[in-house]
Amino acid sequence: MTGHVFLVGAGPGDPGLMTVKGMEILRSAEVVVYDALANPIFLKECPDAELIDAGKRSSNHKMSQSDINSLLVSLGKEGKKVVRLKGGDPFLFGRGAEEALALREAGVGVSVVPGVSSSIAVPELAGIPITHRDHSPMVTFMTGHEMDNKSSNTDWKRLAEGMGTIVILMGMSNADAISRSLIEGGMPPDTYVSITVSGSMEKERTVVTSISKLGSSIEEQKLEAPGIIVIGNVVSERSKLGDMK
Repeated sequence: MTGHVFLVGAGPGDPGLMTVKGMEILRSAEVVVYDALANPIFLKECPDAELIDAGKRSSNHKMSQSDINSLLVSLGKEGKKVVRLKGGDPFLFGRGAEEALALREAGVGVSVVPGVSSSIAVPELAGIPITHRDHSPMVTFMTGHEMDNKSSNTDWKRLAEGMGTIVILMGMSNADAISRSLIEGGMPPDTYVSITVSGSMEKERTVVTSISKLGSSIEEQKLEAPGIIVIGNVVSERSKLGDMK
């Protein structure tokens, strides 16, 4: 027997921001393999399912990616309906494409259920539109984990001199290095920056600062991951819009 694996995006955290389709599939799952960034409240929706914690947060990985891929393939080959519950959207820095390919190559059925990405939703709820006709005609999404890669090909000069907004996920621990790289690439030190933690949740906090003070602001304000960093003039709109939750 061959089952089916659904890669389901759980959204940024607020339970109301998960899609109807994602919730329907979750409630009918036999097995749920969930990430650390998926709100644990969702697990109450599938009380009869087998629950497997595959959480990956910063340097604390309970399972390697290759082990997760193998687990999903194994469960699918057992004929089970499996939900791989992932924070945000499965394919945006979520390794979902790698999991989907492993399942395809193993002959296991796989579908993706897109989720509301924190890269868009969290700034919006903080009153920061990531594009704006007066400020930014484009947006670049990037992962802060790039700074961990000594062979990274990130063109910091091009990013620093670009016309658009930069949204960084998973960049809290590398904030100093990101700030330094952008300033060295030509970005003005007083460029607007926002940091939002616990986005969409009750304890959400947003701090507005400058790119030169990104790392020090995170430390001084005791901001902890996960957080979304937005760089660019769009951040100035927060002073007019305020919180949009």
